[in-house]
Amino acid sequence: MENELRVIISGGGTGGHIFPAISIANAIKEARPDAHILFVGALGKMEMEKVPAAGYQIKGIPARGLKRPLYSLSNISVALDYLKCKRIAKRIIREFRPNLIVGVGGYASAAIVGAGSKMGIPVLLQEQNSFAGLVNRKNAKNASKICVAYDGMERFFPADRILNTGNPIRKDISKATPEQKGEGYRYYNLSPNKKTVFVVGGSLGCRTLNECMQKAVEENTLFTEEGEYQVIWQHGKIYKNEVDSFMKGKGNSSIYFSDFIQRMDLAYAIADVVVSRAGAGTISELCVAEKCTVFVPSPVVAEDHQTHNAMALVNKGAALIVKDADAQEQLLPCIAGLLENPEKIKELETNIAKLAKKDAAATIAAECLKLAYRR
Repeated sequence: MENELRVIISGGGTGGHIFPAISIANAIKEARPDAHILFVGALGKMEMEKVPAAGYQIKGIPARGLKRPLYSLSNISVALDYLKCKRIAKRIIREFRPNLIVGVGGYASAAIVGAGSKMGIPVLLQEQNSFAGLVNRKNAKNASKICVAYDGMERFFPADRILNTGNPIRKDISKATPEQKGEGYRYYNLSPNKKTVFVVGGSLGCRTLNECMQKAVEENTLFTEEGEYQVIWQHGKIYKNEVDSFMKGKGNSSIYFSDFIQRMDLAYAIADVVVSRAGAGTISELCVAEKCTVFVPSPVVAEDHQTHNAMALVNKGAALIVKDADAQEQLLPCIAGLLENPEKIKELETNIAKLAKKDAAATIAAECLKLAYRR
């Protein structure tokens, strides 16, 4: 068919790459229900599970990231695997016959984007972070359009190819209505008469945030039965046994703790203050939800991109930041100070709302359609 739309979406390794990719795929399907979409990811990584669960086909390639330091002997096998990935990528492209390739970052996209551009297929890149990832930086020369979520990305990419679309987020995230707030208090069995803190460490969890929460529970001053504040504490599945053991006999009606938060929309809805790592997708959700946020960036991600992400908001008066190394001493006082200062909470909510891009997935999908038929 002359107008047939066939798209390869490649990348992954982390939820920060995978979930935006799925959002883009969903938006393409909304615009063109007849579109054929194939994902290409790294064998053994979470995309091989999450993408099929979202209803899409995926092919795996033996892509791996470079080890640090770069002169490590183990990178010889990484390079050999990359050459193998390039051969597989060419075969996948010949068999699937895409008229567009979307790269979302992560090492699985390097071979597909490179091979596709050499075969004359238009390429769109989507960069989630304020400090561009290595793969997208390397692939930029092959891209017709680069969709970003932060200002100043001409530091990394050709300015004439950049489109600031924001990051795609889940459809159920929005500024809370009174009805959502009511549902949220009931869902988490919390009081509508208390201010709520939402501490979220990601699906696997965050040791630093968990240790700070354990300190708050031990001190029994912030989230008490009779006090004015309550908390939703998402501690992550790898810390479940540890936290369950710690909380035995220490819980009260002001503390909701769980390894996983099924209804993020309702947790955001009732949160007066959110404490979070600074992944790009999470930040985009917080902007749309208009939440007063304290970021504690992870210090162990590539090129410290979470700190760059957080500072992009802090520099605009849209969030606060506490360094991971300082969290034990500074985080709880920071939270308490905000809870006692409703004017500051309102200021941060107002400023973060200005950075929201609510239709990012649809905007990116529209660019995909333009590029697919540009040849």
